Amino acid sequence: MFIRLELRGELSRSMIYWSPIFAVILSFIAGTIMFTMLGVDPVAAIRTFFIDPLTTLDGFAELFVKATPLVLIAVGLSFGFQANVWNIGAEGQLTIGALAGGGIALAFFNVDSPLLLPGMIIAGVLGGMAWAAIPAFLKTKYDTNEILTSLMLTYVGLLVLSYLIHGPWKDPEGQNFPESRLFHEAAVIPIILEETRLHLGWVMALFGVVLAWLIITRHIIGFQIRVIGMAPMAASFAGFKEKHIIWLTLTLSGGAAGLAGVIEVAGPIGQIVPVISPGYGFTAIIVAFLGRLHPLGCLLAGLLMALTYLGGENAQIELNLPNAVTGVFQGMLLFFLLASDVLVRYRIRFGASKATTVKEGA
Repeated sequence: MFIRLELRGELSRSMIYWSPIFAVILSFIAGTIMFTMLGVDPVAAIRTFFIDPLTTLDGFAELFVKATPLVLIAVGLSFGFQANVWNIGAEGQLTIGALAGGGIALAFFNVDSPLLLPGMIIAGVLGGMAWAAIPAFLKTKYDTNEILTSLMLTYVGLLVLSYLIHGPWKDPEGQNFPESRLFHEAAVIPIILEETRLHLGWVMALFGVVLAWLIITRHIIGFQIRVIGMAPMAASFAGFKEKHIIWLTLTLSGGAAGLAGVIEVAGPIGQIVPVISPGYGFTAIIVAFLGRLHPLGCLLAGLLMALTYLGGENAQIELNLPNAVTGVFQGMLLFFLLASDVLVRYRIRFGASKATTVKEGA
């Protein structure tokens, strides 16, 4: 008896978009089993994890705050993934973007100017783009695998952060804690909903979704990205420059990650600290695929993944569950999404092994 996967002749477009929903449902079921094995009431755990954070206005505001970097990074990554350009180093690009923008805030610490925050945002975007340009250069010049280079640069970026925050950028009045000065009021992103932490960065994320949708569906660049990803030979025959698309998609995703980084340090954090992101750059990869590499899908998936962060924090407080529960939920979601995608593209075939067939024939 053997089991094999057989490629389907034609993919069902409806199933392609339904499979993320199936993955979410299966993750809920698996989560219920996990909570039961941990000795926790699964109904109470699911309610604490996914419902309780959304019962107040402040909870909704926090959801949008958490979703802002996820949506921005996922939308940027989706451009490259559609062109088969695999930027796995968004976490490092977020870190460098935060350092670039935060460095401007520290350099002009005593300057109260309305141009300070826009300058920080521009510096953050350019910082992320510059960090992503390294794997782009290595890919186009030496055909180096961008997965490896972008991923390894993430840890270089974290080491740069550690050096600066323990050295020249450490707050001289911070009692030797590894953190920078608190940013000046002019260097902090404005709050758009009073008595919450919801800031203007969420509006930037929504604008990014709309802009990405226009580019990918209405602009020649988006058409070239899709064609290069689906049919590289046809794209080459049409005269599309693959190296140009590699540069464009990597720097675009790096800029989006850098923007997310500077929004974090100028928004909820308000300074540079040793841990800027709890892994947004990696989680955004799940968000991008859960959202089917579509800007609107990335927005919805970003909200869902942000809810797992909020639910994990709530579960730690209410149910005394470990922080790892958040990562487990995200991992299960990715696993079931990949499994669903396999079944969308392949059908399972059962049959007798060759030895059994020969024996029966004899």
